[in-house]
Amino acid sequence: MTRSFLAFFMMISSLVFSQNKLNLIPYPQNIEIKEGNFIIPDVLNISNDLPKKETDYFRKRMGSMIKLKESKKSDAQLVYSPLANTPAGKEEFYSIEISSQQIHIQSYTPQGYFMALQTLIQLFENENTKKKIPAMKIVDQPKFAWRGMHLDVCRHFFTVDEVKQYIDYLAMYKLNTFHWHLTDDQGWRIEIKKYPKLTQVGSKRKESMIGAYVDNTFDGKPYGPYFYTQEQIRDVVKYAQERYITIVPEIEMPGHALAALSAYPELACTKGPFEAATKWGVFDDVFCPKDETFQFLENVLDEVIQLFPSQYIHIGGDECPKTRWKECAHCQELIKKNNLKDEHGLQSYFIQRIEKYVNSKGRKIIGWDEILEGGLAPNAAVMSWTGVNGGIEAAKSKHFAVMTPGAYCYFDHYQGDPQTEPNAFGGFTPLEKVYSYNPIPDELNTEQAKYILGVQANLWTEYILDFKQVQYMIFPRLMALSEVGWGTSDPKNYKEFENRVIHQFKILDKMDVNYSKSIYNIFGKVIPANKGIAYELSTSQNSNGIKYTLDGTVPTIHSKTYQGPVSIPQSLTLKSAYFEDGQLKSAVSSQQFIISKATGKDITLEQQPSENYSFGGAFTLVDGIIGNPKQLGKTWLGFMGKDVVATIDFGQKTGFSELYFNTLENKGSWIHLAKSAQILGSDDNKNFKLIKEIGKEEIQNAHGKIQLNLGSQNSRYLKLRIENAGIIPAGNPGADSKAWLFVDEIGVN
Repeated sequence: MTRSFLAFFMMISSLVFSQNKLNLIPYPQNIEIKEGNFIIPDVLNISNDLPKKETDYFRKRMGSMIKLKESKKSDAQLVYSPLANTPAGKEEFYSIEISSQQIHIQSYTPQGYFMALQTLIQLFENENTKKKIPAMKIVDQPKFAWRGMHLDVCRHFFTVDEVKQYIDYLAMYKLNTFHWHLTDDQGWRIEIKKYPKLTQVGSKRKESMIGAYVDNTFDGKPYGPYFYTQEQIRDVVKYAQERYITIVPEIEMPGHALAALSAYPELACTKGPFEAATKWGVFDDVFCPKDETFQFLENVLDEVIQLFPSQYIHIGGDECPKTRWKECAHCQELIKKNNLKDEHGLQSYFIQRIEKYVNSKGRKIIGWDEILEGGLAPNAAVMSWTGVNGGIEAAKSKHFAVMTPGAYCYFDHYQGDPQTEPNAFGGFTPLEKVYSYNPIPDELNTEQAKYILGVQANLWTEYILDFKQVQYMIFPRLMALSEVGWGTSDPKNYKEFENRVIHQFKILDKMDVNYSKSIYNIFGKVIPANKGIAYELSTSQNSNGIKYTLDGTVPTIHSKTYQGPVSIPQSLTLKSAYFEDGQLKSAVSSQQFIISKATGKDITLEQQPSENYSFGGAFTLVDGIIGNPKQLGKTWLGFMGKDVVATIDFGQKTGFSELYFNTLENKGSWIHLAKSAQILGSDDNKNFKLIKEIGKEEIQNAHGKIQLNLGSQNSRYLKLRIENAGIIPAGNPGADSKAWLFVDEIGVN
């Protein structure tokens, strides 16, 4: 009877545990909870034969929380047993067995021991107030070999101490790769002794762009010189190695080269003069593929390879306009001499020549997915950022790939409502979206999937002015990335993950980390309702704490309590906020609605928007929200190289006489106004009659804010066809690339 009851009790305890996970991130592959608890002592006796370097790290992380005292193994509460003969892929494997008397760690390598310590630190931090840890056995290892974070130090610079803090954050959450973006148009940040002008000239710029890109404003303040000496880099590399983090340096080529050309203009196709860019974006002046350029880059790479022991050297390869190459006699002769198809073939020639040199030094190259242009270099790995297609193409051709698509992995995007967030690059990548990412594309079979090395998130710093903002942009999204990379993320149980994140905030508070609290804020989503729209509000907390108003006033504790989607029958401004114990706990969210005959109606698109700018899909165009041109977040759809063909179904024949829609122009970001637009009507969704057509000049004169008088019309279906600008013409940033077309609300009255 007693044994049966005990078995029943253990079963119930296991069930409760499965529903209430330990507050660990990334969550381990296997945890078995056992009977009993390990009581956390004020002084933890540790075995005197523990690996020294890793244990010193553990002692430092424990700080004043728990003191560590060395003792002989037989008396120790923390012991370690190395496993023999490391199997391939088990370098980060570890197990932790916790009984009421002892914590026993096993691993094949010191790296595995270090991973175990990270888990143990979180257990101590999370359970320290209870002074006990459940007895358990953890058996764990990561799914992906590459779990990375990137940091751009060119647009804005961060000190050695700040870079070390960044590396510490990666180590805490078991990431193992730091991608250090060291050169770009706006600054050259690495000392190269053979070319001192790279830092004397290229590490500074006369001023910096500030505010939203469309404002085109500058601060008028010299920036720099800022760079890392080789001694500092060796120090950072050593610091990272002690935390089992590989630093992959990036030296951009053949594009993003203005800072280098400002120092050595002879490496360009034209004479210059050049200066480090003060604006963000892409520029036409790139490295010219001539012998002296290759000699320069090889000499630079020689010094880089001496500083960084990583297997891979990142050579950029992205966003290289071909304008100068098309106009350059040497480039055109090189294309003919080597029987290259065109300038894209010349880019492939450039990358392959660099790859051969890097390979001769015993290293490999990795580059952004544009290195696929013209054919991939034989041994190159691809970092797939424009989407997943680059990674798919690489893996299918038996090349390794790291998945870092902008829609999921760009941490310079907004993570909360753009109206309540600091200025960001654009896009909308909340915590839940990062957590939902699967780095293995569905298009790959089991054998091809082996070529996906892992996942990485990128932090570009055009709009990140200081390290506090770096912290804000990576946390808590770095936690989601870590669990995705470890292979234990479960999008179906996102709320459970979110609860673990909130518990982790206590640790970040103690570290004085400026993390984003956007998951506390109210998230609004427009949904179809009763042939119109309703506004659905949610928060990570109890939705009963949401208060809202419909008259534009700021909510108070006495305002209406949210009980379900709020109907929006007419144009109005809804404001909402979260209250707890009578106190305001969130930012006040505000959303204006402009209602037209198209609002909430069925809408279809013939071509889908880019995943980076697709929040809400086609319905975004009839959700009653006019987008802010300074915030390319939730309210705009972006189409790269595609026309917009949208068909609205009014449900019945409807009279109308006016149509409006908005597009954007931001040439520095490759966003161009449409070439033309057509409005057509139909009663059967098959036979459409042209109602009105406008051309490029009319769209430009209206600055993209189109309002058209259509005369008296009466039809069930309305089709709006907006023509993309196509290929960006010479003389513009991104020349020869596909233009972006951004479209917002379609209104009909």
